[in-house]
Amino acid sequence: MIRVTLPYQLQVLAKAGDEVELEVQPPITIAAVLDALETRYPMLRGAILDHQTRKRRPLIRFFACSRDFSLDPLETALPEEVASGRETFFIVGAIAGG
Repeated sequence: MIRVTLPYQLQVLAKAGDEVELEVQPPITIAAVLDALETRYPMLRGAILDHQTRKRRPLIRFFACSRDFSLDPLETALPEEVASGRETFFIVGAIAGG
C-alpha cells in the first residue's frame, strides 16, 4: 500500500483524512500514484493535474523522502521507501501571497 498525505483543501474535497492508503500496481511512479488517487477519489480529478495537459497545477507540490519531485516528469519512479509503504508521498498545497 502506498501512503499519500493530502493538503487540507484536498482532504475536504475528497472527504478523506490527511493520509490515505492506495493500492498501486508497479511500476510505482508519480503518475501511477496520482491515477490511483483520482480513481479512488474521482472528485480530485483536475484538482492536482490539469484535465487537458495532465501537468501539475501551479500551487501543488510533490515530496517524498525529503526530496522535491514537483518538477520531475510524471513517469519518474518513486523511491523504494514509498513503494514499500515505509515513507509517505506528500502532496502539498503551496502558499502564495505577499
